[in-house]
Amino acid sequence: MASLLEMKEIFRNADAVCFDVDSTVIREEGIDELARFCGVGDAVAEMTRRAMGGTVTFKAALTARLGLIRPSYEQVQKLISDNPPQLTPGIRELVSRLHQRGVQVFLVSGGFQSIVEHVASQLNIPTANVFANRLKFYFNGEYAGFDETQPTAESGGKGKVIAHLKEQFHFKKIVMIGDGATDMEACPPADCFIGFGGNVIRKQVKEKAKWYITHFDELLKELEER
Repeated sequence: MASLLEMKEIFRNADAVCFDVDSTVIREEGIDELARFCGVGDAVAEMTRRAMGGTVTFKAALTARLGLIRPSYEQVQKLISDNPPQLTPGIRELVSRLHQRGVQVFLVSGGFQSIVEHVASQLNIPTANVFANRLKFYFNGEYAGFDETQPTAESGGKGKVIAHLKEQFHFKKIVMIGDGATDMEACPPADCFIGFGGNVIRKQVKEKAKWYITHFDELLKELEER
């Protein structure tokens, strides 16, 4: 197991950094915001808490939550336009600095493609570098489920995405940054996991992560020291 010093070295020399999105890159949980927008906020927030604690499988939690919300295409688009996701302080500067250093930045999320792509565009991250869940709609715009073939639709999916990136691009060092259990379990194949508690602190992650931060400035400082 890598020491904290070794992990900092991996981060400074990484050729790819993968960020979770909900409660990491953005301040809120996208699915909770969608649920609130569709009038079932409290019930879904409780399901999210259980899912993030790692007590139920991700796919089971996602299926149950979406079954309650049943968002239409129109509702998803209206959520993005009326309540756009709020970027976490420091993320814009951190991503910009990583890009300047030639580091590839990916968003790997259990959230929804349309919302995550909106976030990616604000950070100058190409849509090809977005891995997220895709909602499905009938021709009239009503909810028709989600694409269960996406790796991010199940537990362990983020690790599968990172393994795929290593295979496709031959990255030597990939760092995963996130707030939840699904982010932590992506290491390995990620070479280093950095726990993030700037928006919400997940007890399990805070206790187990060797490197735990509460502000992205901490990572910016690591890059500046070199």
